[in-house]
Amino acid sequence: MMGKEVGYGILGLGIGKTHVRAAVKAQGCKFVAICDQNEQLLHSVGDEFQIDPKYRYTRYADMLSNPDIDVVSICTPSGMHRDHAVEALRAGKHVLVEKPLEITIEKIHDILRAGEEAGKFVGCIFQNRLSPGNRKIKETVDSGRLGKLITANFHVKWYRTDEYYARNGGWRGTWAMDGGGAIMNQSVHTVDLMQWFMGPVKSVFAKAGAFNHKIETEDTAVAVVTFENGAIGTLIGTTCAYPGLEVCVQIHGSKGSIYANNANIEVYKLADDPDGTEEARVLAEFGKREQKSGGADPMAISTTGHAGQIQDMIFAVRDNRPPMIEGKEGLPAVEIILALYESARTGKEVFLR
Repeated sequence: MMGKEVGYGILGLGIGKTHVRAAVKAQGCKFVAICDQNEQLLHSVGDEFQIDPKYRYTRYADMLSNPDIDVVSICTPSGMHRDHAVEALRAGKHVLVEKPLEITIEKIHDILRAGEEAGKFVGCIFQNRLSPGNRKIKETVDSGRLGKLITANFHVKWYRTDEYYARNGGWRGTWAMDGGGAIMNQSVHTVDLMQWFMGPVKSVFAKAGAFNHKIETEDTAVAVVTFENGAIGTLIGTTCAYPGLEVCVQIHGSKGSIYANNANIEVYKLADDPDGTEEARVLAEFGKREQKSGGADPMAISTTGHAGQIQDMIFAVRDNRPPMIEGKEGLPAVEIILALYESARTGKEVFLR
């Protein structure tokens, strides 16, 4: 398919609107098709982005029957990802699935298996990995310059209203469709970053509950996390931090420390940079870059990473190579989150390995 333009389909026009915005601007994209059961929303988005009416679908099966669509973004409620992704893969399409890849381990394996059987690519949206600040943190940790990793804190201090949970049929904050609450939905990106930076998680001990919303799942959770490398840390996720604050990452090693808020690096102290020359350069380059945050408004989340992943997915399909973040990379974060929920239910430390 080298050099061929790619037909791109998007299912679900909530967060899917972000995918539309990226796809219509992407290089190598032949056309964009959209699908949503809500006709008013379908045509509103279609008109806004000048989508050809022949590429607007209210029935998913109709969109999948279009042989010119090569890849589909799955942007439906989390508990529907497996069914929609598998359907697309069996129809001969590659898929890029929103976070979390799915809400159970079994469903994730179903998606990955369907991709292998169809010989198609499965990508997973974890756009925070593309943030320049987060990439710099990853590079520094992997270089070993922090020394032995000792402790880390990953905190998501967001706020959501009751109206947010009631929206679109009230699927958020339910076990069946959301798979959880503040951790599975809002904090899954940070859980992914946690294991991406620190390495595999060995165990989780957690407390969780719904403190300020009438939902089935948690709006706040706090966990002590032990990593395979021996480091310990904390994970906090909440949608009760009025008016919606930062995502905080703090990593301490025997030879250095890094602090970041909303992917902006604010502290970069390394033993091999005693005069702070490198710190000044890093803060100038990676501090105060990310202006948008989903702390108070989910629609205010920066879309730069989404655009990068969608562009990469188009190039991956065109060049017949795996996407930068493959579906299998969606598994560790969900494993950690499910262990957290089990610990909160049982009151016991839960071991992943």
